[in-house]
Amino acid sequence: MLRTFKFRLYPNRAQRLAFEQTLETCRFIYNSALAERKHAWEKEGRSISYREQQNALPVLKESRASLRAVHSQVLQDVLRRLDKAFRNFFRRVKAGEKSGYPRFKNANRFDGFTYSQFGNGVGLRERNRLWLSKIGEVNIKLHRRLPANAKIKTCTIRRDVDQWFACFTIELPDTAREPREIRSAVGVDLGIANLVALSTGETIENPRWLKHSEQKLAVQQRVLTRKKNGSSSRWKQRLRVARLHCRVRRQRTDFLHKLSRKLVDSYDLVVFENLDVTRMMQSRLAKFIADASWRQLILFTRYKAEEAGTVVQFVEAVNTSQQCSSCGALVPKALRERVHSCPCCGLVTDRDVNAAKNILLKCTAGRAGRASEGIALASQ
Repeated sequence: MLRTFKFRLYPNRAQRLAFEQTLETCRFIYNSALAERKHAWEKEGRSISYREQQNALPVLKESRASLRAVHSQVLQDVLRRLDKAFRNFFRRVKAGEKSGYPRFKNANRFDGFTYSQFGNGVGLRERNRLWLSKIGEVNIKLHRRLPANAKIKTCTIRRDVDQWFACFTIELPDTAREPREIRSAVGVDLGIANLVALSTGETIENPRWLKHSEQKLAVQQRVLTRKKNGSSSRWKQRLRVARLHCRVRRQRTDFLHKLSRKLVDSYDLVVFENLDVTRMMQSRLAKFIADASWRQLILFTRYKAEEAGTVVQFVEAVNTSQQCSSCGALVPKALRERVHSCPCCGLVTDRDVNAAKNILLKCTAGRAGRASEGIALASQ
């Protein structure tokens, strides 16, 4: 089992410069290798492999001094990163999906480099220091301990706006627990007005982090548009805008981590709708769906549930909002109608809570059906 632990770095001025130079060198390697592959295919009709480009690195180092200032495994990882991009490209082509040919990276789109073997060019020292080959010992804030049985595999140095982080990918023994006995279950309806509605009747309001910062963002964006391209004042203003976006992203991520932890710790079975978020992002509600970040909540819940023994399941999102959770009658309603009022049984409840109850009912009915099938097969 692989997990990633992220820690803040506090480099001095010389180390920040070294980080920036390393990023620029890695970007040069990436773009050069991409151009080489592109040229070879267009002019000669042949493909260049990762191994060929890796073997050419020592020769390239002799002619370019900046490459000798970067650890060899970091450069090799850049080539592996490009090779992975091409493999994903060909996979999408074969599957008939939108292909997305690998793109050249500008300075704003290349924000990290990786030491692929911990202990080879990178290591932890005493007094909260991270030693990096060619850079030195950098102050690191270890705000939590790594698991005692963890084996650090890789270390990625990442830039987030104007801050630096070390991301350790660690390997843990397979600690996925056996599914717990299901004593408490909950259906979860994801929405925009209410971020989450539970089948228990509880609703959690959508924090709308982006909306709360939109006015500040609009002001700073207008200031940015007035700055001259390439000027130092435009670069500083771009950082101000980026910091605001970063703050919104971190607020959202922190909230979703806490919410997913609450779901996993409180229930043995958590049931979501199987939503096609990609298709929904093509609608006029795309901005609000992106701010709610449903997919991220589901991902956080799934990986936490794997370690806790909680079961996470999905049901098809068909008529969950229209069907009455009490009598099963279909009660058509427009999206703007937020109250479910059933003319057949008289049930009046919140639309989202009704949907959450239907989600749970679909799952329990499916589980009961599978159990009865198993009993019938066993009796045969």
